[in-house]
Amino acid sequence: MTYLSFPRQHARTQRFTLGAPRAFAVAPGGERVAFVRSRSGTDREQLLWVLDLPPAGEGEPAGSAVERLVADPAAVLGGADEELSAAERARRERSREGSAGVVAFAVDRAVALAAFALSGRLFVADLAGAPGPGGAEGAAALRELPVPGPVVDPRPSPDGRWVAYAAGGALRVARSGAPADAGPAGGAGPADRALAEPDGPSVTWGLAEFVAAEEMDRTRGFWWAPDSSALLVARVDESPVQRWWISQPAHPDRAPVEVAYPRAGTPNAEVTLALFGLDGSRTDIDWDRDRYPYLASVRWSSGGPALLLVQSRDQRAQAYLSVDPVTGATEAVAVEEDPTWLDLFPGVPVRTSDGELVTLSDASGARALTVGGRALTGPELHLRAVLDAGEDDFLVTASAGEAAADPEIGEVHVYRVDGGGAQAAPVRVSDRPGVHTAVRAGDVTVLTSSTLDRPGPVTRVLRGGTEIGRIASRAETPSLTARPRLLEAGPLRIPTAVLLPTGWREGDGPLPVLLDPYGGPHGQRVYAAHNPHLVSQWFADQGFAVIVADGRGTPGRSPAWEKAVAGDFAGVSLPDQVAALRAVAELYPLDLGRVAIRGWSYGGYLAGLAALRRPDVFHAAVVGAPVTDLRLYDTHYMERYLGDPREHPEVYEANSLVGEHGLVQAAEPARPMMVIHGLADDNVLVAHSLRLSTALLAAGRPHEVLPLSGVTHMTPQEQVAENLLLLQVDFLKRALGMRPQK
Repeated sequence: MTYLSFPRQHARTQRFTLGAPRAFAVAPGGERVAFVRSRSGTDREQLLWVLDLPPAGEGEPAGSAVERLVADPAAVLGGADEELSAAERARRERSREGSAGVVAFAVDRAVALAAFALSGRLFVADLAGAPGPGGAEGAAALRELPVPGPVVDPRPSPDGRWVAYAAGGALRVARSGAPADAGPAGGAGPADRALAEPDGPSVTWGLAEFVAAEEMDRTRGFWWAPDSSALLVARVDESPVQRWWISQPAHPDRAPVEVAYPRAGTPNAEVTLALFGLDGSRTDIDWDRDRYPYLASVRWSSGGPALLLVQSRDQRAQAYLSVDPVTGATEAVAVEEDPTWLDLFPGVPVRTSDGELVTLSDASGARALTVGGRALTGPELHLRAVLDAGEDDFLVTASAGEAAADPEIGEVHVYRVDGGGAQAAPVRVSDRPGVHTAVRAGDVTVLTSSTLDRPGPVTRVLRGGTEIGRIASRAETPSLTARPRLLEAGPLRIPTAVLLPTGWREGDGPLPVLLDPYGGPHGQRVYAAHNPHLVSQWFADQGFAVIVADGRGTPGRSPAWEKAVAGDFAGVSLPDQVAALRAVAELYPLDLGRVAIRGWSYGGYLAGLAALRRPDVFHAAVVGAPVTDLRLYDTHYMERYLGDPREHPEVYEANSLVGEHGLVQAAEPARPMMVIHGLADDNVLVAHSLRLSTALLAAGRPHEVLPLSGVTHMTPQEQVAENLLLLQVDFLKRALGMRPQK
């Protein structure tokens, strides 16, 4: 077997995610679980699989579940390379999807029919059907639906008779070809037709706009009615949005790509909603869009009318609206306000089977599960997401709240919460320290667990509390072992991971230090799991003590912890990194005369901030894809934390690395910086790094710029990802005066 260095292995396996099963869909009757997984830990192409479960009964033996292949993209496409439309590439970039093949699929209510797109073509699979082309022996029947493309985001109707999809700016529906695909809900119309077509060059139906996909975790733009008779469809008009152009300097013969990017303080896309019946009817949905311009979530279940979550632009107010399908009018079920901001959470809002509103809300210093306004959890748990709203209970993920007796640093557990009230204590479903999540339908739960003592996740299938099978991972085993020491640093009790060189002993002397944070909203880095610490361990093995600190602003601690950065990124995030460093220095021998910091995105911003404003502490920085002029980042994110730059320009100036007149609050002495940025990045545009370099040059400050041609905010390319690690180590050792390893 050929030995691969860790950087090459880490890059080739896409951070050891290839080969791991994901995107689970559980049949409500407990018959099967559908999922995607690549053939191996280095194969980028995702395949669609089904795990057939044994019938419910006493004494089900573990391992009696049977796995079968449903769709192999190589067979489906005849070995041809996958071709992606611009809309599909954008969807994958927003979801940080770097693999290929069946990267996503959708199912009907029974999980009997799956729909997915390959090379812009529409395919459906009968998950419980007979063998068909593109699968293995025993696989489900697979067929292509001849429809106009390129197809984006196909989704079956709940009854499986139709598939809706976006194509060419329109929202279309096609017959699935499933048995009994004609009936009262479907009528006898054509096999494929457009329900909504664009009425302008900047209009699309059925797709999420940039800020919804990038910041709200809303990646879709249409939703089926529970009875399969109609769809709610979002109309997006990007004509008000400012246009930017992303060029390809390495290919001067190619025209720049135009993108609609709503930077802070500028107009957003106009988003409206309409109900389209399969009978050809249309009803426009009405709400106060002047007060609540953001469409954050749409949920439609059998528990009642469709439910919308809409937000004000400053995100300090939001309304839960019930939709009248006949008139299109909306009625407020609940309204929330917060003087700082209101967050969005996975899995909510949703209705219970009897129509009560389920949300997550800040209460008693933690985030609580609320049903009909009643809090069902207390301050001991800090809720992260609602995984399933059942008939009698709720499945959620949560961290230990600040009131918990045990801090459980970096742990995220799955709990079952009784729906009867706050009297019954939540029951923990995950049974080992670590990071856990789950998908549930009926009495079957697919539980995925990552722990510190082993690489990669383990996926178990439970019926009730009994394991009835496992879904094997084909991910590669890393060539090194991460050994993070988890602690709470300093008076603020900052969740922190410390990683030392493999084999290091107390008598070996003080170590140069590398801080390796993200350090901002949405970016928890300190997890009680093995794989998230692999890169930090590799840097440690190059001769550093590596510190990863989740300071205030990062998720998982408490609402107050997350909101501490309001209006003040620089004044909170950076001091917390310094505080963590000093606290760790009291526990381990650190060379505080040689301290570096590296980061990407917000972490890149934080690294630049450290080198510029605290050169007394930090001696070098790797600044990856940083947001340097905060006015150039998008509306929904930046205005949530810093307000509208038209109203608060001084806040943006104080928190930015560069302003109208160059560097902001740069101190002496000047510290070396390596600035890295992908030229094709449409999230944090390369303009951020170019403006920083210009300002550094004007100030006579040493720095290096590493432009990555053809690279976006992700770095999935194998050679790029590998060499980025190697070049960073080389720079850090040069900057800190360390001897290069032979």
